[in-house]
Amino acid sequence: MVAKMPSGWVVMGERQVFAGYCLLLPDPVVPHLNALEVAARRQFLSDMALVGDALMAATAASRINYAMFGNLEPALHAHLFPRYVDEPPATRSAQPWALDWSVAPEYSDAAYGDLKRRIAACLSPVIPEI
Repeated sequence: MVAKMPSGWVVMGERQVFAGYCLLLPDPVVPHLNALEVAARRQFLSDMALVGDALMAATAASRINYAMFGNLEPALHAHLFPRYVDEPPATRSAQPWALDWSVAPEYSDAAYGDLKRRIAACLSPVIPEI
């Protein structure tokens, strides 16, 4: 867990296919974005953008890829992938699911704990008291 947001929880991805890969999970769980009332939907999307800002600041990523599908797991969740200018050419233009996730490093606090804390520190000024 990285941080509690007004709309849910930010967590690090189990496989760090790109260093800093996070998910935003709504609380309460809903099946998809359109199941949220308008105000809750706005909050979730705003929180997603704030997490993207924090990822850019904490990782020096050149951009963030955002994805919401829900076809396999029918519960709303947003994937946030930091993307880097020094990615290999074959990876640079690939969408994340085209990569071999089985070779991506697993999240561990030893390997990614400092990054997780930097992301949380970048989020702390923009998270209202909950």
